[in-house]
Parts: sequence; C-alpha cells; structure tokens
Amino acid sequence: MQDLDPQLVAQPAKPVRSVIALGSNLGDSASILDVAVEAFRKAPDIEIVAVSPRAKTAPVGGPEQPDFLNQVLIIQTSRSPYGLLEFGHKLEQGAVRVRDVRWGPRTLDVDLIDIDNVTSQHPVLTLPHPRAHERAFVLTPCPGRTQAPRSTGFLLQS
Repeated sequence: MQDLDPQLVAQPAKPVRSVIALGSNLGDSASILDVAVEAFRKAPDIEIVAVSPRAKTAPVGGPEQPDFLNQVLIIQTSRSPYGLLEFGHKLEQGAVRVRDVRWGPRTLDVDLIDIDNVTSQHPVLTLPHPRAHERAFVLTPCPGRTQAPRSTGFLLQS
C-alpha cells in the first residue's frame, strides 16, 4: 500500500513479540475464535507464545448489539506489521465479516494491539492501539494486566 511508513512494511530482522486481540459477537463466537486461533497457530512466520482465556465484554460505541467474546494472543512473528494486518483481514473475510457500520457487530474482529517497538499514526494502522489500555476487550481476557500494551511488561508477561 502506498504512503505507508517503511517500518510498517519492512519485515523485522528477527521475530518480534506482538499482541493480537480477537473478538466476535455474531454467529458461533466460540467456534469463530477457535478457528482464528488455529489459523494463527498454523500460519508460517507466526508462533503463538500465549493465549488468554476467553472473556465476555460489552461493546463500546456503535449500535445496540450483543456482548463480545474476546481472546488475546501474544505471538512471535517475522511478518511486517502491514503483513500481519493483511493476515488479520483475511481471517475476518473468512469469517464473513461485514464492515458497513463503524463499531458495529461482527463475526470476527482481529486487532493489532502492539508490535514490538513500532509506533504509527497512519490511518490504515495505528500502533500501539490508541485505547487498548482502557478497553475491556484487551484487559479483561488478561487478568492482572492493567498496563497499556505499549509497556514491555504487557508484551513479555505470558
């Protein structure tokens, strides 16, 4: 994609830790999350370091909708941030996610929360996730983690 900061498209020299949040509030959310976790597990250049327990959280913003089922992954990857974003979008498409209402209900949401030392304010990919430190969809599946994901402690604890 044009106009992306080079750090978003460059593959890291060695695998880096990343925090990924998964969410679903349409369909069989538990099965959808299982399929997404398995896709991360089988993906080349991605190793799952930790998988949080699932947690139900209330939606933030958007229309009235069911609660979300959420899960957080900590991974090691040698994919570029943009490559990881594309992978997440493919998973969302596979779950038949529709993007017609901002903050609307969805079969699968794959959010990149933090990718080792990468910061970006690009509209396509903002890193770290600007509101992760206050969002239940990140904090609730990870009990005891009240730090913003930008902190090393969040990335390295498992």
